Amino acid sequence: MNNEFFPPRPEIKPTIYAYKDTHPQYKGLLKIGYTTRDAKTRVAEQYPVIRPGESPYKILLEESAVYSAIHKNGSAFSDHDVHHYLRKQGFKNPDGEWFQCTAKDVKAAILAIKNGAENVENRTLDFGMRPEQQEAVDKAIAYFQSFTQENPDKTPHFLWNAKMRFGKTFATYQLAKKMGWTKILVLTFKPAVQSAWQEDLESHIDFIGWQFISRNGLEFENADKNKPLVCFGSFQDYLGKNSVGGIKAKNEWVHLTNWDCVIFDEYHYGAWRDNAKELFEAEGKKELEFGEGEGIDYFDESIIPITTNAYLYLSGTPFRAIASGEFIEEQIYNWTYSDEQRAKESWSDENNPYAALPRMVMLTYQLPDSIREIAMKGEFNEFDLNVFFSATGNDKNAKFAYENEVQKWVDLIRGNHLETAIDNLKLGAKKPPMPYSDTRLLNILSHTFWFLPTVASCHAMRNLLAQKQNKFYHDYKIIVAAGTSAGIGVEALPPVLQTMDNPLKTKTITLSCGKLTTGVSVKPWTGIFMLRNSSSPETYFQAAFRVQTPWTIKNPDHTSPNQEEIIKRVQLKVKVQLNKKWKKD
Repeated sequence: MNNEFFPPRPEIKPTIYAYKDTHPQYKGLLKIGYTTRDAKTRVAEQYPVIRPGESPYKILLEESAVYSAIHKNGSAFSDHDVHHYLRKQGFKNPDGEWFQCTAKDVKAAILAIKNGAENVENRTLDFGMRPEQQEAVDKAIAYFQSFTQENPDKTPHFLWNAKMRFGKTFATYQLAKKMGWTKILVLTFKPAVQSAWQEDLESHIDFIGWQFISRNGLEFENADKNKPLVCFGSFQDYLGKNSVGGIKAKNEWVHLTNWDCVIFDEYHYGAWRDNAKELFEAEGKKELEFGEGEGIDYFDESIIPITTNAYLYLSGTPFRAIASGEFIEEQIYNWTYSDEQRAKESWSDENNPYAALPRMVMLTYQLPDSIREIAMKGEFNEFDLNVFFSATGNDKNAKFAYENEVQKWVDLIRGNHLETAIDNLKLGAKKPPMPYSDTRLLNILSHTFWFLPTVASCHAMRNLLAQKQNKFYHDYKIIVAAGTSAGIGVEALPPVLQTMDNPLKTKTITLSCGKLTTGVSVKPWTGIFMLRNSSSPETYFQAAFRVQTPWTIKNPDHTSPNQEEIIKRVQLKVKVQLNKKWKKD
């Protein structure tokens, strides 16, 4: 046999390795990687410059990256699986593949992944549905069952119009269990919501055995088809076409699977658009057309719709969908912030399930004329936030167009603006509480979210707060969650959480112009500053409720380690609305 045409198969050894770097900046960190060769060869490639003396690195671990024969038939896993496991375990990941852990921790992670124990071990949540979640599930089940009986050839559609922080992901999984669904497809225009879907499925004891499929996690081909699975994806991905306009090869399995339910998460962002609907409507497959004896006139077999037995739509702000009449009353379950707070106040028994859902407080402020006049424009001479906080430049070169006025605003929220000092003395106890001077607010606003107009504005604000005259803000870690450098979709979330470190001891300000405003839970956030105009009520409300996430911590001083203490706080939504004047009376 000619080896030129039939060369021997190269030896491939899927391997996870970990090594430490002896340089001081890497103290306490291990680099965790993957190779199909040996670790020594692979690591040496990362240090191509030969230096005299001892090697600048030391390999501490080299383990097979192959699942056990019992689990997933001995296929291979990658370093990304190990990274994901370690992050879930709480190990800090300051940069890429570097983790603050020991070789023993890495080996434990590898063993857990090999034997399929990584999910079960981490299931620490065991709570039931709140009454409104149970009601939403029951109403959806009743509608799906009655519709299917009356219309066996049609697919039912149901909408949960439920406020942000309702717990739609958890309730959806409970609905799936009660309906007996085992193949669920979750689609969204906001990929950052992946963390919420994955955390609920992999942390709660009710969903042992369920699998979460995503682009950066478990792949469909490696999943156990005999167990329930949830596939998470974005419209941006599944709407993508190949060079000839057909379905991408990597997505064919999505179209060839008949799903029990397709879920549109954050539906207000555009699932009603025609280019998205073509994936799901039967009309998307071109019908065969016959001329007079001329055979097929046109047929495009590349357009294969995604098929399902039911549709569930989730949104806290489905204003356009409801206004357009897309859903009738029987197809909607409604739950508002007012409903939640009313239920919280009226609960008479112990263990109030709404106790951890904070009350929202809105504060609006009037800027002094000397600051606001710079951004007056338009037919009615109105103040424009987008103009006021406009900026140019990139990264460290970004600068506000009206930097002096923005600096005065930064002084104002600290209570240090000279022109308002006299007015505050006259007002006495009636003076407006400023976020970073009033002790009632200052003690609460340890972690805030500032919603700015553009990426340049975010960088300009970071640069401004770093200047010498703003020494007060140097106690806060400033996080810029804007632009591609901050990460795409769900990748923008870990840097924010890592910067907070211990939220009870650190203080942060997160700057964003769009990232992390939908479907994302950053529990330590207690306030949001609306520093931009928005013509979209969906954007406003979605962003505002980012700061209402319940936050529970374990209190080490309790006698029982299972007891938990709820941090009772007033969550603040601080909106700088500058078209109303303070009244001195």
